[in-house]
Amino acid sequence: MELRLTNTLRAGFILIILHSTFSSENDGDFCGTWRHGGGSLSLNINLSTGCKHILISANESSLSISGQITAQCARSEVIEYGLNSREKSHFCLYWEPLLDQMKLQVEGETFILCEPAGVPDSCCSELTYGPKSPEATYGIVNGMIKSDLVTDKTMTAYVFNGSRNSCKTSCPNTSQENNMLKNTPCARSAEVEMKEDFRGYNITSPVMKDAPPESVTSVHLPPTLKEAAKNNKKVVCTFFKNNSLFQEGHKEGIILNDVVGITVENEVIRDLPEPIKISFHHDVIPKTHSRKCVSWDTKKDPMKVNWLVDGCETQGKGPKHTECHCDHMTYFSVLVQLEARPVRHLLALTAITSLGCPVSVISCIALIIFLFRKRRSNEQSIPIHLGLAVSLTLLNLLFFFTGILANAGGQGVCVWVGAALHYALLSSFVWMGIEVFHTFWLVCMVFNPSPKPYIWNLVGYILPAVPIIILAAVGDVYGVREVVPSDDVSNPYLMCWMKNNKKAWLAHYFTNMTVLAILVISGIVMLVLVYREIHTRNEWKQNRVAFLSIWGLSCLFGTTWGLTFLDFTPLSDCILFLSCILNSFQGFLLMLRFYMLDWMRKQAGSSGLGSTSTGSTRHHMLQEKS
Repeated sequence: MELRLTNTLRAGFILIILHSTFSSENDGDFCGTWRHGGGSLSLNINLSTGCKHILISANESSLSISGQITAQCARSEVIEYGLNSREKSHFCLYWEPLLDQMKLQVEGETFILCEPAGVPDSCCSELTYGPKSPEATYGIVNGMIKSDLVTDKTMTAYVFNGSRNSCKTSCPNTSQENNMLKNTPCARSAEVEMKEDFRGYNITSPVMKDAPPESVTSVHLPPTLKEAAKNNKKVVCTFFKNNSLFQEGHKEGIILNDVVGITVENEVIRDLPEPIKISFHHDVIPKTHSRKCVSWDTKKDPMKVNWLVDGCETQGKGPKHTECHCDHMTYFSVLVQLEARPVRHLLALTAITSLGCPVSVISCIALIIFLFRKRRSNEQSIPIHLGLAVSLTLLNLLFFFTGILANAGGQGVCVWVGAALHYALLSSFVWMGIEVFHTFWLVCMVFNPSPKPYIWNLVGYILPAVPIIILAAVGDVYGVREVVPSDDVSNPYLMCWMKNNKKAWLAHYFTNMTVLAILVISGIVMLVLVYREIHTRNEWKQNRVAFLSIWGLSCLFGTTWGLTFLDFTPLSDCILFLSCILNSFQGFLLMLRFYMLDWMRKQAGSSGLGSTSTGSTRHHMLQEKS
């Protein structure tokens, strides 16, 4: 526990360093507390192009953002904020003139007022605090400019006067007192004209002031771009530095300081046959942090801006270098992720499962053939053993090929394979639960006939399909899942399973972990009951019978999966390997148990150890004393 606590503190310390290294201040250009009357509230937006002023005002029922302050964005809309039982709501307004972007956050909810656009020729990059407005009961209290308190009184409005500045050639002047845009990032643009003889082009970002030469970012435009841009021959590459607003849209990591925007005016360029190559040079990224090339999507939902990995591949990697290959045009950067818990010894565990899964598949097929030959006997447990063997065969077969299918088929294939793998896992757990229930029936209800085989088949095969169908209907649950090794987080292992998002994690805990917890607890209770029933018998004194009873019933009842819950102990590595071995070779162990018990029955003949049994719990372990 002490070691785990040390690692956790170390990870937290690294995250703090990363955040201070890769992110600039993001306290909001203007923040305050909206004092209203509660009830039905609205947000009034009235923005137009120009450079005069921006007015932030509030009253009992509405918060308003208006003025001539943008280069391209024009928006007039009333947004219903909804009912609010409280009398105060904290808000922040963020504005980035270099992108013509504006967003409003009210109590943590973000509203994109102006989507990011290319750098205009000129913009209102300097705002000064204008004349004071009158005080009132309802309005804005504790107004702050970049965390600096203006006044703690309740004001009806705040006015900021605009002043034009060149956006493409210089950084905004931040020396002016009361400047609303302190710590605003710098941006540089470069234009490339694709002439008839265009054979590709390399662009290097202009070196920012006080920036080392090795921090430059370069872009390679492929020759196929000329054919894709049919109506326009000019490409604009914009290089941004320290843009805090770009941090919005991804809560799983931190966006690097460098952001590159590549656009062709009035055209959407996608699915390029040859990718655009972007080389980022940055500070050293620790090996314990993974990274991904991402692009900023603003088209899917105009009220939300998200960083996506779609359309980009992370190619060249080094401690200070990342190369991205992307097949479309938008804003690009590198997302640095702090993995919550990379998998230790992933290569060794993968080797074990790669050996154990095919062995289990072959063993289960052999067990199915063996049990089919015994179906003529009157043993009631054979259909249950068959159901468990079939489900384990499907589970091990899918798990063995999941990595291959994830790399070959991608997201489209993994949606189906992930759902099938989840079904096979739940079906295996359900059949193990049926084994537990059936054994309980044999122990406690000896004289009552057990349910018919078709009932077991309905429970074992149909019941697990219900949550799978529901989750598939919900969507965004199954797909490609990255399993990150602790020794090299930059090369994750791909598999078809549940995605790494909130919906998938909820589904995992409400289905897999809940069913597993019930199975393990009931299995342990059943093992105790079986032990109390047979430990006084003569055959129990034979070591091999006792051994086969314990580990055979443990696999049959699914208690070996309980090792999953012990991964937090000081012996977590040992438990991890033990769990991997037992569960990967579970099919082989079950086959070995049935074959050994059948062999022992034949050896014992008519000595009372077997009669017509095929290795069932009742005839081998629970038979009445003669």
